[in-house]
Amino acid sequence: MHGEKGFATLLDIPFPVDVVDFFINSELVAKNVDRAIEIAAKAIWLQLGVKDQEAVDRAEAAGLLAVMDRCPAIEYQKKKN
Repeated sequence: MHGEKGFATLLDIPFPVDVVDFFINSELVAKNVDRAIEIAAKAIWLQLGVKDQEAVDRAEAAGLLAVMDRCPAIEYQKKKN
């Protein structure tokens, strides 16, 4: 996408990851949060409508910052105003 290389899974990324942004069904969040923890991501962001409190709790317990059910564009506009 936009000239960047894609990877099949988080575990395939060969460099540090700051934020994992979840544009997936809520049912898929848990296993992917576990992968984000495994690769030592710094944060996870679950987009609008994407919810899994237990997975967010696990991420936070592992030291990751976590945002759930929010859109970065909307949050950015709130800060601008």
